[in-house]
Amino acid sequence: MPFAADRWMTEYPAWLPAADGVRRVFALPGGPVLAEVHGGKLTLAALGDEAAEPLADVFGLPEGAASEVPELAKELAGLGLVGRFRNPSLWEALATAILRQVIRAGQSKKLYRALCAAHGEQVALPDGGAFGLFPSPEKILELDDEQYGELGLAFKRPALRAAATAYLAHGENWNRLPLAALVDELQSVQRIGPWTAGAAVADYTNTWDLYPYADLAVRTWAGRAAPAHHWFNNERAFGAQWRHLAGEHLSTLTILTLAWGSYRGDIG
Repeated sequence: MPFAADRWMTEYPAWLPAADGVRRVFALPGGPVLAEVHGGKLTLAALGDEAAEPLADVFGLPEGAASEVPELAKELAGLGLVGRFRNPSLWEALATAILRQVIRAGQSKKLYRALCAAHGEQVALPDGGAFGLFPSPEKILELDDEQYGELGLAFKRPALRAAATAYLAHGENWNRLPLAALVDELQSVQRIGPWTAGAAVADYTNTWDLYPYADLAVRTWAGRAAPAHHWFNNERAFGAQWRHLAGEHLSTLTILTLAWGSYRGDIG
């Protein structure tokens, strides 16, 4: 791992509790890779025949960033260098964002994990356990209404099926689009709006100025990190306020604020 980070974001639902930490399996072209984080320390182990490494990015608050809100700048700088893995699958990023629609983060994690355990490919782990990967779009389309209902996913069924159908038809082309165009294109899929599209592409690329940065999560954690500052409650007004504050550091300020929140409870 060529990246050095003081801590790693493990808010994504694929990170599962393990002894003294969390672990996640990444499905990569060269084979699955097991990532484990214990006390902020990352270890990677290839589980296939070929060595592979998931893509990650490290974020730190640039000097002078958020200077208009010193309280926020102090809190974010205190995180040090924060690492986050990119989701290696655009399909999974999109489906995960769909699961997050409307409901709280904690509930969406339960749905994600139940779906992986019931219908995802099971990867054998060195300790004798197994890790369920997120189901493929083909598998999502194979599931009948009863199977969705058994997992509490009846409400999510139309959007997941629409996304799976669209990904199988257009996924190859989607992966060639510029990122801003990809956010727009994803919204042509039934039940995919700006929040879902932006959250999916941000997760897939770690480009957090594409994330819907005026959403409840960012507003909540900015307010808690800097309670003395006057933050607008209105989403549109907060978005303008956030862009002005962040300037050229919009992506970094957004992900670090989400990271700050993830260490103090569920996002959203």
